[in-house]
Amino acid sequence: MRRLTSLLLLAATLALTAPAVAQVRAPDGAPNPTASSVNEEMLFKQDPKIHGRISIPNQTAANLIQPQGREWRAFRESWMPWIGALVVLGMIAALGLFYFTRGRIRLEHSEESGRKILRFNSFERFSHWMTASCFIVLSLSGLNYIFGKRLLMPLIGPEAFATLAQYGKYAHIYLAWPFMLGVLFMLVLWVRDNIPGRIDWIWLKQGGGLLGDAHPSAGRFNAGQKMVFWMVVGFGFAMGATGLMMIFPFAFTDINGMQVMQVIHSLIGVVFIAGILAHIYIGSLGMEGAYDAMGSGEVDLAWAKVHHDLWVKEQQAKTASGPQLGRSQVPAE
Repeated sequence: MRRLTSLLLLAATLALTAPAVAQVRAPDGAPNPTASSVNEEMLFKQDPKIHGRISIPNQTAANLIQPQGREWRAFRESWMPWIGALVVLGMIAALGLFYFTRGRIRLEHSEESGRKILRFNSFERFSHWMTASCFIVLSLSGLNYIFGKRLLMPLIGPEAFATLAQYGKYAHIYLAWPFMLGVLFMLVLWVRDNIPGRIDWIWLKQGGGLLGDAHPSAGRFNAGQKMVFWMVVGFGFAMGATGLMMIFPFAFTDINGMQVMQVIHSLIGVVFIAGILAHIYIGSLGMEGAYDAMGSGEVDLAWAKVHHDLWVKEQQAKTASGPQLGRSQVPAE
């Protein structure tokens, strides 16, 4: 009797719901079985994430669908390659145009040429080159993340590219630590010499000697070098902070926050690379004698008086015999 009663109730339920189901039809009158399916947009309006049930301790794995991931993927796959290419290639093109129009800034020879003055000591050069070396590897591995599968993978094949990308990931993570340490070293070493002053505004108004033949006065660092210094410190700390949030997933923010950090990290990164390209150009090809400052640590006294005359006067004033030189160096005066 109970079975008969249950069957009758089931039949009655089906009879009541059948007309409603039968009314779900497409515009041409044909049945439309998807019309009553789950509406994804309505679900996302109720909750920005779709969760499932899991039995493992990692509760973040219960997040099945996160719509912000689509926006992040669209940015990474469409906008970011274009932004990166325009910024980096645009800087390379600008530097090339500047070189062919302005030419190399030559060392002005005088009776003081050949005499050396110590510009950076051993620890300053170590901090610079450690940070610079790490930055180069971090930049290449980061650019590979954006452009690798588009430019490199067709040339070397997917297997070789996968291996290269994996090692690039390891290098990016582990070299981030000495890079951040180097930025901290440079902040401590040079922050006092990079405080902006009135002389920097005059240097900027005169084009820093890059647009004409005159070389405005400058201290140990001119206004252009000070801008590079604060760019390295500011961007360096920003890249470190956003990078740490991705190296340690879910330690500081959720997956949506990490996606935002990745966007900020990549945008700062390409601007950072473009700025350092200009710094490399001026310190090597763009200006004769500039590389010696970070190469041997000593620069030509005539060069120093032209580009950093106020700093040379300070050094000469520290001793009665002239600049502070090593034992094997010839005094300037």
